[in-house]
Amino acid sequence: MIAVITILVAFPAGYYFSSRLAANTTYAIAYLWAFVFQALYLLLDSMGDASNPAFEAGEFPTEYGAVALLIFVVGIGLVNLGHWRGERRPSRRAGEATRV
Repeated sequence: MIAVITILVAFPAGYYFSSRLAANTTYAIAYLWAFVFQALYLLLDSMGDASNPAFEAGEFPTEYGAVALLIFVVGIGLVNLGHWRGERRPSRRAGEATRV
């Protein structure tokens, strides 16, 4: 789920927001919502009587944390790539030329 949110939100946020701070904040809020939702879903799955739980009892999921961090870093990179690409689009450059 966090990977899907990263793909759907990160690049477009960087592309359409003129402020890098606003784009990063938008992505971070969407990512954190998905992260909490996904973590709760996986935790409840491991506490139930599932045949293949996501986490084993007594085991700290370091791999899950590492993958989640990697996805977040890739998302920040996509926001910056979108912002870089968005600064070079003709409509934004034309709008800045007419500003006082």
